[in-house]
Amino acid sequence: MKPDQRSTRVRAIIVDDEALARSIVREHLTTHPEVEIIAECGNGFEAVKAITELKPNLLFLDIQMPKLSGFEVLELVEGDRAVIFVTAYDQYALKAFEVHAVDYLLKPFTQERFEDALRLAKERIPGGKPIPLRSVVEAARARELPLERLLVRDGSKVHVVPVEKVDYVEAQDDYVAIKTEGRTHLKQQRLSELESALDAKRFVRIHRSYILNVDRLARIELYAKDSRVAILKDGTKLQVSRSGYEKLKGLL
Repeated sequence: MKPDQRSTRVRAIIVDDEALARSIVREHLTTHPEVEIIAECGNGFEAVKAITELKPNLLFLDIQMPKLSGFEVLELVEGDRAVIFVTAYDQYALKAFEVHAVDYLLKPFTQERFEDALRLAKERIPGGKPIPLRSVVEAARARELPLERLLVRDGSKVHVVPVEKVDYVEAQDDYVAIKTEGRTHLKQQRLSELESALDAKRFVRIHRSYILNVDRLARIELYAKDSRVAILKDGTKLQVSRSGYEKLKGLL
């Protein structure tokens, strides 16, 4: 190991729904005193909370977990950090490589394979060659479209909103406001980015500021020359642009 790598202090979190898998990673790290395990998490919700509060610079992250997948965890946390995906599934491991992960460990893995992954991870610790997590997430989620649920982080808590329960989405500066069942969830995302991830047969960009779930539409009214408004089943009124109206006509 190079001197600069030996002196690098690493704060790591291990995320895996299997206790045995976490213990194996922990055991492999016993010969690396420079790596401090600051938390172990058994599901994605725990991981989001720990990452948000403890701010590690390295994650050992399982991909397929109940509640939240590894990719969904990355979508919900901020900051750049090195990531080693740990998985039992070849197809996910390959995807992890494609989306710029530091490396992946395919279960079961050897000590030698672990050492290689850790060495590469240290080279990507912030201050070295950090991974932009947004790029990782966008590349991964592009293969899982259209979205079936929207994830919103509120502090260290996570709200999971099934897309069929979304009434409409409104652009608010650098955020989108997701309107669902009488509640509003703010998510830092561009409306155009969300539009491309939703099912175009169900969600329509009716205006530069609105994406509508067409199942919520009651009727469209003309309120001025070439100006229309969408009336939702709950009485909400949304402005409809000329291009938005053309899109709606194609679906209705």
